[in-house]
Amino acid sequence: MNQFKTILLLGAVSALLIALGAQMGQGWMIIAIGAALLMNLGSYFWSDKLVLAMHRAREVSEQEAPQLHAEVTQLAARAGIPKPRICIIPDASPNAFATGRDPAHGVVAFTEGLLDTMPRRELQGVIAHELGHIAHRDILIATVAAAMASAISLLANILQWTALFGGGDRDEEGGLNPIAALAFAILAPIGATLIQFAISRSREFLADEEAARLTGDPEGLARALERLEYSREVVPAGLTARPATASLMIASPFRGGGVMTWFSTHPPIPIRAARLRAMAGVR
Repeated sequence: MNQFKTILLLGAVSALLIALGAQMGQGWMIIAIGAALLMNLGSYFWSDKLVLAMHRAREVSEQEAPQLHAEVTQLAARAGIPKPRICIIPDASPNAFATGRDPAHGVVAFTEGLLDTMPRRELQGVIAHELGHIAHRDILIATVAAAMASAISLLANILQWTALFGGGDRDEEGGLNPIAALAFAILAPIGATLIQFAISRSREFLADEEAARLTGDPEGLARALERLEYSREVVPAGLTARPATASLMIASPFRGGGVMTWFSTHPPIPIRAARLRAMAGVR
């Protein structure tokens, strides 16, 4: 169901892109989409290095962290993917993320705070969740969504100026009038961003399910998520609290509830924990 939802959401972003491009000349549309694709192509191939550098992540050898390497090796084998590189982030705030454009280039990074406070059972759930992201090629999906969202933003900016300074002629040709074009130019990027966040939330649910399958212990991940939520309230935000990379984390590094959950890259942790416990038959 979550895979199907992701396909539908990507289709919705595509439809927004086509609708926005229809309001403009073909030349501008090709230029804007090309620029967005080039930017995101670079992000796809080199984003792992950039993200790791942003968080001052350091790769650790098997000699430095034998137990961690053993856990990752075992779960990666169950997932049927190559063992990813392992990095540690010098941050007291517990969190973790996976990056890499495909399983052959996978990287899993853990904060020192997570490794210092997470019991083994819960750590296994966190590792399995991140391996689920790698196995499902979520970085690729996120990159495609980001490329389309970027193209929509570029086209919307062009359409906005067109509506302000040259939209009158289009109205006579039966197109959108300047006011409608301006409104569409403002709302389309917002819609694309919300859809992008929804895609991220769907992939989190899918990674949770994969983690439960790999470990055979949904309760372990549920407890880990609840520990992360509690820590977010009591431990000062550190290197992981960056808006640009928040969607990569296993749990959002930012506080917030209510309407703010609409703009979150993660589903609420109580919902994720409840779904995991339902898988285990625990109420």
